[in-house]
Amino acid sequence: MSLKLYNTLSRQLEDFRPADGKTVRMYSCGPTVYNYVHIGNLRAFTFQDVLRRWLRHCGWELRHVMNVTDVDDKIIANAGAAGKSIGEYTAVYRRAFEEDCAKLRLEQPELITPATDHIYEMIDLIGRIADKGLTYESEGSTYFRIAGFEGYGKLSRLDVSGIKAGARVDQDEYEKDDARDFALWKASKPEEPAWDSPFGRGRPGWHIECSAMAMKHLGETLDIHTGGVDLTFPHHENEIAQSEAATGKPFVRYWIHAEHLLVDGQKMSKSTGNFYTLRDLFEQGWQPEAIRYLLCSTPHRKQLNFTFDGLKGAQTAIERLRNFKRRIENGSFPAGSNPEVEALAEKAQSAFEAGMNDDLNTAQALGATFELVRDVNSKIDAGKMHAGNMSSVLRAIELFDSIFDVLRPSESARTASAVIEQRIADRIEARKNRDWALADQIRDELLAHGVVLQDGPDGTRWHYADG
Repeated sequence: MSLKLYNTLSRQLEDFRPADGKTVRMYSCGPTVYNYVHIGNLRAFTFQDVLRRWLRHCGWELRHVMNVTDVDDKIIANAGAAGKSIGEYTAVYRRAFEEDCAKLRLEQPELITPATDHIYEMIDLIGRIADKGLTYESEGSTYFRIAGFEGYGKLSRLDVSGIKAGARVDQDEYEKDDARDFALWKASKPEEPAWDSPFGRGRPGWHIECSAMAMKHLGETLDIHTGGVDLTFPHHENEIAQSEAATGKPFVRYWIHAEHLLVDGQKMSKSTGNFYTLRDLFEQGWQPEAIRYLLCSTPHRKQLNFTFDGLKGAQTAIERLRNFKRRIENGSFPAGSNPEVEALAEKAQSAFEAGMNDDLNTAQALGATFELVRDVNSKIDAGKMHAGNMSSVLRAIELFDSIFDVLRPSESARTASAVIEQRIADRIEARKNRDWALADQIRDELLAHGVVLQDGPDGTRWHYADG
């Protein structure tokens, strides 16, 4: 089954192959480093990581570029309020973003690069657009004339027939229905960073940076452009207009967007008290694997409702998978191979791949994995698992973890597991000494922390209680 991806531009599922049949040229809108990224941002970055991993599983090479917006209205305002240069101010949050990505096991794109390293590429691109007669100047700033670009609105399906000629917007971000000419180059203001250009001294608008950076590193037509659904308009719409105006070529073949994240069914905002960064969740004791699992668990085109019960469930699911993997790796099984177990492993792997090839349906892929866990555990309990089946079952689990990457315990998880394993050892010793009161005390102590013990012929296994 070939990989199908939903293309925002065509509004339909399409078979995907890179244009050259070998290397996927992919661009992702990265962070604007004016503050710590929140879990809504991280949902989009986690989706991009899943996409990366699956594209590579499909056998393609990757050339993935991500920008870092290190100059825009918010950054300038915040840096000024902090009494710092924009370089000093943004360095803190760029480093924090990189740390967050590492904690969530997000693979690094082949190139992560800041906007301020590409000012002259932006100036050159604005010049090419000006040569096509699609810019004008007003009060020292240079604007893109959207009425002159046929097809403006094709990505967001925005009706621009009623726009007022010459209506301009200077902010980097604006309302979803506010189709106006946008700034490519902003006139210099006192105490703001500025660069010399043929259009006067100033700085680039937000939208031009992605077009210039993407085309410099990936060519004039990209295979994939990703981002959050909130970027569809105006940012991505404006990227298309700028790029295609300059080159006369399609800018992107596949536009892939991740839906919003809700918290307890509501839009995340500081005013409602449901706004979380990764650091907030770590301070509450949540493990990065559980956060990653929850962010991956809902397919990217569906809204994800982020709840603490969901995080508990994610942790329970991970422990169930870890326990299963340990049970296979450490089990003592009779020689030979049971074809029924081989069939279960093959079915799970096929169903996992079918789910992922269906527009990265991670929910279906997870379902296939847990069906394998349930069915193989039943075979083990019935004495029908054999040593020859171990490798095929583990291959299916390894396929799951090559994408979800949650089975390796983080440092915090290793510490927690070590404490649990020690208390289980203490309980086993107490039972050997017939100290039933102490054994029960340890069991109850662990249960109070959400850890359930199961005694069986192959020893004591443990898992976290459901939700």
